[in-house]
Amino acid sequence: MTELVSIPGHWDFDYTYFAGEAASRFFAELRNTRVMGATCPDCRRVLVPARSFCDACFQRTTDWVEVGPEGTLETFTIITAAFPGLPEPPIVMAYVTLDGADTALVNLVLGLDLSDIGAAAAGLQRQPRVRVQYGPEPQGRITDFAFVLA
Repeated sequence: MTELVSIPGHWDFDYTYFAGEAASRFFAELRNTRVMGATCPDCRRVLVPARSFCDACFQRTTDWVEVGPEGTLETFTIITAAFPGLPEPPIVMAYVTLDGADTALVNLVLGLDLSDIGAAAAGLQRQPRVRVQYGPEPQGRITDFAFVLA
């Protein structure tokens, strides 16, 4: 058996994210409390978050459509370790396919009782319905909203 290797590391850097045309519109629409997807003209999939090209057939997307505000929690992780920039653990991050979308969007799930991690995980494994909940002053960032159980 090969000996498993552990390589320590540390990331601490500033950066600027260039969103591009599709993501820029996606984030701008969040300021208006709307989740928008880009539609592929070929396969008709609705991509959320919106992107300039379809990841299935590589066609340029052109049309936009509003999705949600509810959807299905597809998969999740319960994070119990602290990470800079995230809320205090435990927290739930989930992939959610909003109604009208063909791809999933990742974000926090709020309002869950996480005092018993196993029980919380069992409930989330049932793929519950969730809805988008916006914060008080959307800024055009993915952190403008989170999901809550519907």
